[in-house]
Amino acid sequence: MTKFDKSKLPSRYVTVGPESAPHRSYYYAMGLGTKEIEQPVVGVASCWNEAAPGNIELMRQAQAVKRGVAEADGTPREFCTITVTDGIAMGHQGMKSSLVSREAIADSVELTMRGHCYDALVGLAGCDKSLPGMMMAMLRLNVPSIFYYGGSILPGRYKDKDVTVIDVFEAVGKHAAGNLDIRELHAIEKVACPSAGACGGQYTANTMACVSEAIGLALPLSSAAPAPYESRDEYAHASGVAVMNLIEKNIRPRDICTREAFENAATVVAATGGSTNAGLHLPAMASEAGIDFNLEEVAEIFKKTPYIADLKPGGNYVAKDMYEAGGMPILLRTLLDGGYIHGDCMTVTGKTIAENLEGVAFNADQKVIYPVSNPLSPTGGVVGLKGNLAPEGAIVKVAGMKTLQFTGAARCFDCEEDAFKAVENGDYKDGDIIVIRYEGPKGGPGMREMLATTAAIYGQGRGETVALITDGRFSGGTRGFCVGHIGPEAAVGGPIGLLKDGDMITIDAVNGTIDVDLSDAELAARKKDWSPRKTDYNTGALWKYAQGVGPAYKGALTHPGAKDETHVYADI
Repeated sequence: MTKFDKSKLPSRYVTVGPESAPHRSYYYAMGLGTKEIEQPVVGVASCWNEAAPGNIELMRQAQAVKRGVAEADGTPREFCTITVTDGIAMGHQGMKSSLVSREAIADSVELTMRGHCYDALVGLAGCDKSLPGMMMAMLRLNVPSIFYYGGSILPGRYKDKDVTVIDVFEAVGKHAAGNLDIRELHAIEKVACPSAGACGGQYTANTMACVSEAIGLALPLSSAAPAPYESRDEYAHASGVAVMNLIEKNIRPRDICTREAFENAATVVAATGGSTNAGLHLPAMASEAGIDFNLEEVAEIFKKTPYIADLKPGGNYVAKDMYEAGGMPILLRTLLDGGYIHGDCMTVTGKTIAENLEGVAFNADQKVIYPVSNPLSPTGGVVGLKGNLAPEGAIVKVAGMKTLQFTGAARCFDCEEDAFKAVENGDYKDGDIIVIRYEGPKGGPGMREMLATTAAIYGQGRGETVALITDGRFSGGTRGFCVGHIGPEAAVGGPIGLLKDGDMITIDAVNGTIDVDLSDAELAARKKDWSPRKTDYNTGALWKYAQGVGPAYKGALTHPGAKDETHVYADI
């Protein structure tokens, strides 16, 4: 007999009673015994693949999760889903698949869990969109779940300095400007990424890994250690054990991810100078839990949060340094003591954030995380913007920036390739605001990131002399005055699609505004002359995505979310 009540678990449909004999025969065929079949069945979902270093360690770590599940009287069943890795998809048409992959990951995990009636989920992810995709599935299904991050890459070394893949992107810009020899470019690319693991700065993967702890879906300190470290397997094993405790206590993701937990997550994004992509993923995750938490609401949290973690690209350190400084527990400790987070939120340990932090003290000997009493800046490293150019909002990462206000003339491009070509050729002026449009969720389709273009500008030494705005996205590695997620997007007739070369735009990250110097009447007149465009994607997955995707400020979701559900999978 098992200590778990199968009569309340989804797997009863395939493991209990005479009518389940055919289903059980499949389990026997795979080497399971009666004891394993009678236990709770736990899906161990991994984003393993050989596309990039952020994914290659996940298969090894999944085995450690499975051992933990089995030791705690559960029956693990491993399965894989896809990942589209931004570092390889960047700068070409492949990037149109990146954000779409978030939905594919969430959908495929949902379908696997539903189809096989698994009782709980441990989700392992490594690269960018796989993290929110996996957490979205957990919130959608609402079975006991734990998130596990595969870990960050170790920093490379070049000329006695730590380097990351962002240095390679910027080196491309230096080479294009004639400031870097091709042999030196090759030398940097060979050493920048020396191990398994996701990109090492506070880019999207590490940002969302920090979110997983802050929001309570991951074990404390589990997001911090680099991927090659053996200690990662210990956290994987512990995650397998912990999910069985969640089944026993019936603690589910929506019990953990309350409105207050999402506020904690947004606070951590701002405090670490995290990726602007969090402004897309947090609203999407919240929708899966039936919580309204759009970009404007996220930005309100950003506005009142001190920026305290000195991490790349705006700062000096990488994820390995943050781990050695004490990781998320140290960051959460100082934020809790400063009154910036809700300490009473439940977590996957079965304890609250405050209880998890008992005995954790701020480490004054490290240099990565500042106390809230002495922040890098008094407001967060990410800022929300709104104005007549972005009625639905926009987002900019200001961590490490000197200039927070910029006025310039629009230089309009209707796709990233045209903008990159102009930048590569130096065909722009200091003071320009480069506009890249028709790259939003519908217009791309897929809402591409613009890292290749922004890194090229920085590589040419002109990152502080121009600004760039788009209805697309930016990489977490982007730096400079770069505004993304402008909505409504050009493809639906948003103001960004009505701009003309020379229009004067003012971006004010101090007051949170973005405006074009045009009257409402002029914008309305231009809207009458505007007509929608078709893309080159008129069949297949990207076409399907474009038909159903919603606005960026709500998370660019392709379904209504939990507010419209009439049943939850966990209660079937």
